[in-house]
Amino acid sequence: MSWSGELLHIHVAPAAAYEMEALDEAELVAGRGIVGDRYYLGTGTYSPKPDVREVTLIEMEVLEALAAGEPRVPGFRATLAPEDHRRNLTTRGVPLNHLVGKRFRVGETVLRAHRLNFPCRYFEELMGMPDLHDALLNRSGLNCAIETGGIIRPGDPILPLDG
Repeated sequence: MSWSGELLHIHVAPAAAYEMEALDEAELVAGRGIVGDRYYLGTGTYSPKPDVREVTLIEMEVLEALAAGEPRVPGFRATLAPEDHRRNLTTRGVPLNHLVGKRFRVGETVLRAHRLNFPCRYFEELMGMPDLHDALLNRSGLNCAIETGGIIRPGDPILPLDG
């Protein structure tokens, strides 16, 4: 599969339910996460549960589809800004659902896609949007491990490393 994408936004939060903060650049640390983020600090909702969640990604195309009322849930529309969706990185042009088990480059870093991110009812409650959970099924993003750390910035290219 040939593709190339772009990093649009970087967000972190120091703990669960805190507002996401936009960053002009971020340091990714292999085996740990994004410096300053809840999962790097061990203060995320799912931090106590064994899972790879060092960095999370979501596609801008999903946010645009929700805003347009793409009919996953009849009659449901939601406008989610990049700081609302609770994922660390917002991408464009990256087929996240097809990357499970694969490695890819974001700027100078290398990520390995661990598993699809599942929407949670907590997020639906936090946003005050009934049906948001169902609207995000199978398109809620990707959980990744950081294999090679470094600095990333919005505008960085995202490129496949594995076939």
